[in-house]
Amino acid sequence: MAPPASRPPTPTANAAASSSRIESPSLRAALAMALIHYNRLPSRAAAAAAPSPQALLNWKRKAKDRKREILRLREELKLLQEYNTEDEVQQLSLSIDFLVELSDGLFAKREAGSSFATFSHQAVDFILASLKNILSSEREKEIIEEIINGLVARLMKRMCTTPENAGSVDCSDAQFSLQHLFRKLGNEEFVGQRIILAISQKISNVSEKLLLADPFDDGFPEMHSNMFIMIQLIEFLISDSFNNWLCRDHFDRKLFEEWVRSILKARKDLEVLDGRNGLYVVYIERVIGRLAREVAPAAHQEKLDLEVLSKLLY
Repeated sequence: MAPPASRPPTPTANAAASSSRIESPSLRAALAMALIHYNRLPSRAAAAAAPSPQALLNWKRKAKDRKREILRLREELKLLQEYNTEDEVQQLSLSIDFLVELSDGLFAKREAGSSFATFSHQAVDFILASLKNILSSEREKEIIEEIINGLVARLMKRMCTTPENAGSVDCSDAQFSLQHLFRKLGNEEFVGQRIILAISQKISNVSEKLLLADPFDDGFPEMHSNMFIMIQLIEFLISDSFNNWLCRDHFDRKLFEEWVRSILKARKDLEVLDGRNGLYVVYIERVIGRLAREVAPAAHQEKLDLEVLSKLLY
């Protein structure tokens, strides 16, 4: 007779067995110790979010070191820029002196040779390149303005003054060569606007002298010739470069308005000489007309003040 099949334990029996095992004193002690140990372990999120005090101190020290290094590098860069600017200002002054000396030699020879054209153009190119670099750094602007005003005054004096030992020799070639240098220098707005201002003021000055001068005086023909050269130079600068000046980011509107007023004053001063030579007024009116045509589009685009245009038209 086969033995009876064994019956699987019922849930009640399993629960009772499990309960009897958990109620074992040694097992309950082991579970309690494991739970205490688990609770003492820091979680991964807490460990990542809360670095140790020593790690935090190290991080702060490294941050301070990086900040100190950045400040040091900035200071060194600032000193380097100042040194480069001072060096470029010195080179600019030397190039200007060289150009003026070339101009003196030009009048000594009475004509412009090939060497003058080569060296003078190189000097002008270097002056404009140095000036661009210096102005881009926005440093030493007052010093640069003084240097450029000095250059304009020195070249203008040579263009408008015939050497005492010239006698009856014609120096017009030398004067026109200097006029050409002015045009080349005037491509740069910072220089060109100052040239027009200085020349227009010189026109007013010469017109007063012509009003009081004796037409038979030896210096009268020279002043007469200089007047046309100066008026023509302003016209060249306006036609050559004015539109390019307006495209510059830092176009000096205040300086522009100053030389416009100076040109209008020059016209008024020349009108007094109309009885002696009406061509002066004809020439200056042509310059003002050209300027008005150039200013009109910019004024309507609000790049320039409409009031300036109205003064040119009336």
